[in-house]
Amino acid sequence: MMNKNGLDELKAEFDKFVHDSCATDDCNKDDRDTGDKADEEPVPAFVEQIAQVLLAPSRSGVYLSRLDIKRVAEAIDESLAIKERNKMVKALFRHTTTKKYLEDAFAEINLHINGRILIYEELAESFPASKEIFESHINKCKKTSKMFTQIAEDFEEIDPTIEPLITSEEA
Repeated sequence: MMNKNGLDELKAEFDKFVHDSCATDDCNKDDRDTGDKADEEPVPAFVEQIAQVLLAPSRSGVYLSRLDIKRVAEAIDESLAIKERNKMVKALFRHTTTKKYLEDAFAEINLHINGRILIYEELAESFPASKEIFESHINKCKKTSKMFTQIAEDFEEIDPTIEPLITSEEA
């Protein structure tokens, strides 16, 4: 059993380690995401829809953590800062101009969702009394995947070289 002095010494050593490891003034006690100018940029309507559905487990059937969203971004060769989940999803899709990018992002998110479905199926099999609950989550997951398919089908690619104010007759 550790005595009171030993515990105090351990705490002091840990506090010193934390203080020494924090080499910048950025390490303050209030580490909430304050955002940046990019977070204030407008996003297409489909991004709002994605964020509303995907980030609400009661609607999507899954909880995607910040790390999951970061992994999705890395899988499609995007760099994404870890922030609030909503800001991360918006940053991931904010400048989407091609259907391929959208499809790749949705495919990667679906990999995460399908992984959760496998877990739900295993849990439903292991705990038959809860099967109905897990089936509900599985159905929400499948509905979310269908939403991605519909968004991708409806997406119109944007050619960044085209000036939107010039009609084809003027060109």
